[in-house]
Amino acid sequence: MALEWSYSLERIEWEELSRLYLAAPLGHKKSSDLEVVFSNSMFRCFVYDAGRLIGAGRALADGLDCSYICDVAVHPDHQGSGIGKDIVSRLVDLSKDHKKIILYAVPGKEPFYRKLGFKRMATAMAIFANQAQALERGLVNET
Repeated sequence: MALEWSYSLERIEWEELSRLYLAAPLGHKKSSDLEVVFSNSMFRCFVYDAGRLIGAGRALADGLDCSYICDVAVHPDHQGSGIGKDIVSRLVDLSKDHKKIILYAVPGKEPFYRKLGFKRMATAMAIFANQAQALERGLVNET
């Protein structure tokens, strides 16, 4: 399989990216919202197989202190083939000059990211737009 990697927004079809997140499954992300967040991210990575978008990820970074890797998705037909690992590794490499690289993981995926060198943060905290849903999904807890 000859994959094509891109770091540019030039050929992105936002509806196709939205469908990738739905299939991954990482939930419904509106194409217009994806255009905003990817456009505002310093680093982004897209993977194509025969012209079809099969993987994506981004890093919201400030250029020096902190890079936050998020929205890593791989189409189910390609999961388990190392593409997710390669996306994260490339975003880490792009972020290498930052003092810290932070990653937000879906609950249960922590062992995958540990293999890539990430450690659990003891002090991370969050405020979600829908706190009840975040509690229900196990993203945050009351303690």
